[in-house]
Amino acid sequence: MNDTRGFQHGLTNYGDPDFSLYLRRSFAQSMGYSREMLGKPVIGIAYTPSGFNNCHRHFPELLDAVKRGVLAAGALPVEFPTVSLGEVFLNPTSLKFRNLMAMDTEEMIRAQPMDAVVLMGGCDKTVPAQLMGAVSAGRPAVMLVAGPMMTGRHQGERLGACTDCRQFWARYRAGGIDATEISTVESRLATTAGTCAVMGTASTMACLAEALGMILPGTSAIPAVHADRLRAAEATGAAAVRMIGSQLTPERIVNVKSVENALRVLLALGGSTNAVIHLTAIAGRAGIPVSLGRLNELSDTTPVLVNLKPVGSHYMEDFFAAGGIGAVLRELKPLLHLDCLTVTGETLGERLANDTDAWVDRTVIAAATEPLEPQGGLVALFGNLAPKGAVLKRSAADADLFEHEGRAVVFSSLADLSARVDDPALDVTPQDIMVLQNAGPHAPEAMPEAGYLPIPKKLASAGVKDMVRISDARMSGTAFGTIVLHITPDSASGGPLGLVRNGDRIRLSVKRRRIELLVDDAELHRRARVMPRPPMKPTRGYAKLYADEILGADEGCDFGFLKPK
Repeated sequence: MNDTRGFQHGLTNYGDPDFSLYLRRSFAQSMGYSREMLGKPVIGIAYTPSGFNNCHRHFPELLDAVKRGVLAAGALPVEFPTVSLGEVFLNPTSLKFRNLMAMDTEEMIRAQPMDAVVLMGGCDKTVPAQLMGAVSAGRPAVMLVAGPMMTGRHQGERLGACTDCRQFWARYRAGGIDATEISTVESRLATTAGTCAVMGTASTMACLAEALGMILPGTSAIPAVHADRLRAAEATGAAAVRMIGSQLTPERIVNVKSVENALRVLLALGGSTNAVIHLTAIAGRAGIPVSLGRLNELSDTTPVLVNLKPVGSHYMEDFFAAGGIGAVLRELKPLLHLDCLTVTGETLGERLANDTDAWVDRTVIAAATEPLEPQGGLVALFGNLAPKGAVLKRSAADADLFEHEGRAVVFSSLADLSARVDDPALDVTPQDIMVLQNAGPHAPEAMPEAGYLPIPKKLASAGVKDMVRISDARMSGTAFGTIVLHITPDSASGGPLGLVRNGDRIRLSVKRRRIELLVDDAELHRRARVMPRPPMKPTRGYAKLYADEILGADEGCDFGFLKPK
């Protein structure tokens, strides 16, 4: 057996290599391994359960299945923990800790003895974090995602976290349902293990991982509690063993062409705006820039095909039963780069040529010749308000607001928004444009999913369901509305969004791909000179590292020192 395999990887150097191996084996034997097992190749399993991560609560059972696959294929499975990011349990936001998890994943893959690695993730930021780390670590890797939740029921209505969370909460804010009913709904929204039941960020990233070629074909949409999810885990373990000694490392699979394929799939799904940031970060680890201008070019020629909430009416379990990402890829085939490698060693073209399950539920996945919408679900905007770009999920927005000019109603921070948005004295009309400042990656709040600004209560109570809302924050992939996000540069780094004042006129034009502040340059320069000083940066720990190194949304909010030089 090649002496670089298994537990002989990366021996600590005490000046005597034989002693190093002897010492490692002696401690490994304290865990009950036989000498025969210690001589086998090792498959590391990046294992991320946590009491603060509801999406991953079924991971112990999935781990057993991965290990079965590894053992049956002739290798030794060894799980290791890393940071785990539970989306709704982290303050100020999970995005702040995505790069920490990516660093943890990269360093543990590199530092520990393994021939290949299975990445077990699912909750929103865990998949991009693991892919970022794996690309940088450069060892053969294959992803296994958690899978989506099944839906719940309330008075005959299907419920799926978290699009329906927002719809019911909007009804509650508007006075349409009472406290008793909203409490009942709360207990029925998320009833199984797994990620959100709609095409939110977690499911979008799972689908993009399959489009990139980083997970086994057909496994991105299997529900978390479905027996096929366990079979996928077993197959993933076996696949990792086949990758040992191969050149199927993430930086070969993640390349310019596969990233473009993933962008096409994102647009066809009407997927999460967060995926633009995450895909930019993953690609950035391979030295590949993602251009918002190119996103627009692709969006012009990529139809929306998938009828899932929050864009449509169905759920992830329906998408799986309808044909899943394989059906989407077949529809997009003329637009894709088919020579891209996948973790199986096949190209995407070979995968689709061998994909014989041609049945598709057309109520869920439309044909490319009869799309739900002729253009992609996302569009990038530019202008003096967003010199480096912003993103709008047009497939989840009100087309009547796509060409709109309105008066700015400005909130200077999240605290200001919380304090004033429901004040009956707030000067706001449905034609105004709500603006949130200082919620981007350089702000103390670290770019939370706060872009889904609540409709002021006095307007919601009057039946207003959508308004143009603008911020440098993000928005949950489960959310909806005419919302301009990721304005770059952000307010806290001196971007023009921070110069907007109450009463300014703002013009949105989706047709022209523009978002413009209708204030002359001289006035903006005057405002910039009297801007208050930014708050003091943190002085210690990860918060200091984050503040010192965070990049803008246009660079995926990665850390500058983690990108290849």
